[in-house]
Amino acid sequence: MHNGTVSRTAGSGHDEPLGPVFKALADPTRRAVLDRLREENGQTLRRLGEQLEMTRQSATQHIDVLVAAGLVTVVRRGRERLHYLNPAPIHEVGERWISEFDRPRLETIAAIARRAEEYAMSEQTATVPTYVYVTYIKASAEQVWRALTDADLTAQYWGHANVSDWQPGSTWEHRRVDGSGAVDVVGEVLAAEPPTRLVITFEDSVDVQRERSTVTFLIEPHEDIVRLTVTHEKLPDIEMYQGISRGWPAVLANLKSLLETGETLPQAPWAM
Repeated sequence: MHNGTVSRTAGSGHDEPLGPVFKALADPTRRAVLDRLREENGQTLRRLGEQLEMTRQSATQHIDVLVAAGLVTVVRRGRERLHYLNPAPIHEVGERWISEFDRPRLETIAAIARRAEEYAMSEQTATVPTYVYVTYIKASAEQVWRALTDADLTAQYWGHANVSDWQPGSTWEHRRVDGSGAVDVVGEVLAAEPPTRLVITFEDSVDVQRERSTVTFLIEPHEDIVRLTVTHEKLPDIEMYQGISRGWPAVLANLKSLLETGETLPQAPWAM
């Protein structure tokens, strides 16, 4: 488990846990699938096949490889199976091979690219995509549920205490732990089904004009591990999408480290 999300998702050996990721990315058609999901996340198999002019069987084969590598996540909505780009394996590649000396330069380049994308989005009427992140944790479902709902634990890995009685209809608060007692995020508990499903709204306590978004935590136990899927939808604007795209990987990596090792990551970035 200490090799990260990809080692569980890919099911590969200990020598090269990222092997399936590189194999999946080596094919131009599969890279095209990821490009389509980056442009419009949460697509059906039929929609992806139509965009890439592939038969259903061919599209299924390529997507199965991407799912096995952890690059694509499938979320069921009724009868539909929606496909989402999962950034976790690519994030692990970056953490492994990008040196601290290269990081500032690359982050500057990425910031310029994000500004360009933001401008392009402002020129379009396209809706903000849904964000989905999947990680695998060596813990029980009950332990993961407690980590999400216990104020003391969230304070350790999130830098904020999440406070609520976690009953449907109740409010919850994302409180700072710097002694100020300030609340950065507020929301409502929409659904609570311990230890497998928690749905909350996510609202900026300062910018009350911004529409509220919805976060769903899905906890799926399998033997001695848990698959945790976080779905953040109904995002009000591209700025928030970009913020949570940086924040959720940091928060969930820290949660995973705390449950698996008893310690949070050194110098963990509190991006949310």
